[in-house]
Amino acid sequence: MKSVAMSRPNSAVRARAMMVLLAGAVLYFAQALSAAAQLMPNSFADLAERVSPSVVNITTSTVVAGRANDGPQGIVPEGSPFEDFFREFQDRRNEGNRPRRSSALGSGFVISEDGFIVTNNHVIEGADEIMIEFFSGEELPAKLIGRDPKTDVAVLKVEAPEALPFVKFGNSDVARVGDWVMAIGNPLGQGFSVSAGIVSARNRALSGTYDDFIQTDAAINRGNSGGPLFNLEGDVVGVNTAILSPSGGSIGIGFSMASNVVSAVVDQLIEFGETRRGWLGVRIQDVDEDIAAGIEGLDEAKGALVSGVPDGPAKEGGMLTGDVIVSFDGKDVEDVRGLVSTVANTTVGKAVRVVVIRDGRSETLIVTLGRREDAEAQSQPASAETNEQPDAPVELDTLGITLSNLTDEVREGLSLGADATGVAVMAVDETSDAFSKGLRAGDIITEAGQQKIATVADFEAQIATTKEGGRKSLLLLIQRQGNARFMALPVQ
Repeated sequence: MKSVAMSRPNSAVRARAMMVLLAGAVLYFAQALSAAAQLMPNSFADLAERVSPSVVNITTSTVVAGRANDGPQGIVPEGSPFEDFFREFQDRRNEGNRPRRSSALGSGFVISEDGFIVTNNHVIEGADEIMIEFFSGEELPAKLIGRDPKTDVAVLKVEAPEALPFVKFGNSDVARVGDWVMAIGNPLGQGFSVSAGIVSARNRALSGTYDDFIQTDAAINRGNSGGPLFNLEGDVVGVNTAILSPSGGSIGIGFSMASNVVSAVVDQLIEFGETRRGWLGVRIQDVDEDIAAGIEGLDEAKGALVSGVPDGPAKEGGMLTGDVIVSFDGKDVEDVRGLVSTVANTTVGKAVRVVVIRDGRSETLIVTLGRREDAEAQSQPASAETNEQPDAPVELDTLGITLSNLTDEVREGLSLGADATGVAVMAVDETSDAFSKGLRAGDIITEAGQQKIATVADFEAQIATTKEGGRKSLLLLIQRQGNARFMALPVQ
């Protein structure tokens, strides 16, 4: 009897515990379903209604010079029996060489109540007149505040009689592949058209130095250029810029410049009317596995390898050719693209700490950044020491290359100046590792093993040193048509 009496309370406790667990599980799944519902909206209608008043259609007008020799092209096919007739008709009306006005369409969005508007540079480039059409139907002329062809961003300004509805930039860095996004624009002249999709990929690069595109399958067509790409909170995470399409229409591969890139450019254009990017003043290249194997003190293929240091901030800060930049202003450097972007977004005139790997050790340099735009306006060639060794070419059979000292004859044959230094590559066996790595006849090897070389003997000495050190690759600095790059040449 005693044991039976004791078992009943235990059963009740277990039953209550099971009920609590079941209730907790139900609550957990309910919360999960609620979160899923937020990630998968039933409709974009509320979002579209909220942000559409901030989106604008842009019409540009440009005077185009007449084409006197074009004749009736575009009116009748070439070779048509009516070709002469239309040419005569145009000549009588003097339309063959008469300037005409051309129009183009694009999109944009308002970012402040006082009328600042963001769009693509290619939408307004060369325009004589820019007209903005708002969601309400009102039209206002706009003036150009500033533009940046490198990121294809432009800022316009309208003078409105009252405060305008506007949207703000979101943080594009938190956008994830698979997130919902919505595009609004003026595709093919069909104004205020909405399309939705997901983020298909991040950090895409097309052809620009500062590219950071969000790829999306939201429908984007001609006329969408300059329009916003929204996240579900209604913040702009991208500016629709380009599409990949064999037909000219959307096939689900569109590209929007990331908002974190755009917002930084927009701030500078509004404040200065132009961009002011930081400039380090080095020529750099990525570090691959072969190059990393040839650099003492570098454990993995990361960082940016300095292939040249012309006059500028880096040279004044003590940077040398062959340094590997692994940290800039407290941020790790993964590759060239990341470093270029970080430097560009750093304030001009700021003194930054740059950590480099040099001779197997880590060194910290202090570099005061210049302004890239000023440097580009007056590029300066790097200086070099003179050298002349009139020796015959040497065949290095194990490497499959033939080298020569820089004699007067070699300099003349390769159109080199008297100040050129290094050794000339006279021939490369097409079956050799050197050829597969990209070494070509006509290249000038100025460094081997991160040491300057003046003769073929210097080069051979570096090969021996590399082998003695147990390294499989010899790091070369190559000059080709005025450009410098590093190359890792297998030697074992």
